Amino acid sequence: MAAAPLAALHRKLFDETDGNKFARLKDRLLKKHGADERQAVLAILIAYAREGQLLHWRAFLMTDIVALAEPGEYGDFFSWSLDIDGLAYWGVDGMLKSMGKEAYARLVALATAENAKLSVRAKAVKSLAVFSRQPFDAGLPQDPGHWKAEQLRLDAVLAWQADGYFDGAGYRAPATHYTLTQPLSRLEMAAAFLERKLAPRRQHEQDLAQPSNWLTIASAMDMAEIDAHWVLPEIYRRFLEWYSPLRVHVDGKRFPQGLHLYGAAELVKAQHGYSVHAVHHHQIASWPPKLVVIADAGGDPYCVHLEERSIDGDLPVYRAKHGAGGWRFELHTDDFIDFLHQIALAA
Repeated sequence: MAAAPLAALHRKLFDETDGNKFARLKDRLLKKHGADERQAVLAILIAYAREGQLLHWRAFLMTDIVALAEPGEYGDFFSWSLDIDGLAYWGVDGMLKSMGKEAYARLVALATAENAKLSVRAKAVKSLAVFSRQPFDAGLPQDPGHWKAEQLRLDAVLAWQADGYFDGAGYRAPATHYTLTQPLSRLEMAAAFLERKLAPRRQHEQDLAQPSNWLTIASAMDMAEIDAHWVLPEIYRRFLEWYSPLRVHVDGKRFPQGLHLYGAAELVKAQHGYSVHAVHHHQIASWPPKLVVIADAGGDPYCVHLEERSIDGDLPVYRAKHGAGGWRFELHTDDFIDFLHQIALAA
C-alpha cells in the first residue's frame, strides 16, 4: 500500500528545484517511511546523493544516510563518496559505520592526502580518533572543520598505522569533587544543583577530547597562579578549587547572549580586555581595582569585589554593559550562591 506514496515522493524529490520545498519533502519521506521502509528510503537518498540536481542537498543528505544505514551496509557507496567533493566529509563516518576497522587504511590515506580538502582530512583524523579511542584529537576543537593543517597530527596517525591500528584507552572524564554527590553546605548544594543541570548537556553533546560543561577539581598550579594575583573571597576561592568550571556555557531567557562562567585555568587571562589591556597587558586605570571578572555574557562582565562580604561570608556579584563608553557597574545579586542558582536554571 505504501509503494505508491513512496514512489510519488521519490519523483517529487528529484523534480524539486526549491531548496525549502525539498527540505519538507525529505522530512516527510523520513517521518512517514524511514522506519518501516528503511531500505527503500535509503535507496532514494543514496540515488539523490549520487545524481540529484540540488548540489548542496546532495551533501546535506549524507547525515541522514549515515544515520539510517546499519553497520555493514553500503560500504561501496560510502567508499565512492570519499572521492566526491561535498560528500566526503560525512562519508568518513559512513565508512566507519559500514566497514569498521577495515576502513582504517582508506581513511589514513585520506587524512594524509595533501590534495584533499583540509576539513575532510581533519574529519578523517577526528573520526578515526573517536572510533579507535586514540588521542589524535586531544584538546582540539570539537568540530574538525575548525582545525588547522598543523593540528592534523599525522605523525601520530601514521605511527598508529605502523603499529597495527591498536585501540586506545580513550579519555577519562574530568576529576570532580566528592561533595557534588554528597553536598552539605550552601555552596556545596548550589554546586551540586548546577552539576545536575549541566549533566544532561554533557550527555547530549559531550566530546571528552575537549570536555565542556563540567565542574572539576582545579590544579594546584592554577590555584597558585590565582593566589599570586589576588586574595579572593573565601567562598569564591573554594568554588574555584573544588568546582572549577570547565568550558561552562549556558543560555536562556536570563542570559540570551549566553553566559560563560570562568574556571581556574582561565581566570587570570580572562581579565584581559577588562582590567588588563588585551594587547599590551598593562593594568587599565579606569577599571575599578578591586573587581575581578568571573563570567561574561556577550562581553558584559560579571564581577566579584575582593573586599566586600555579607554577614554569612557570601559576596555580591556586579554586572556592567560593555560598549557604553565607560564601565557602570550595578549590583546583579548580593549572593554569589544565588548567582550559581541563576546559572543552573539557565542550563
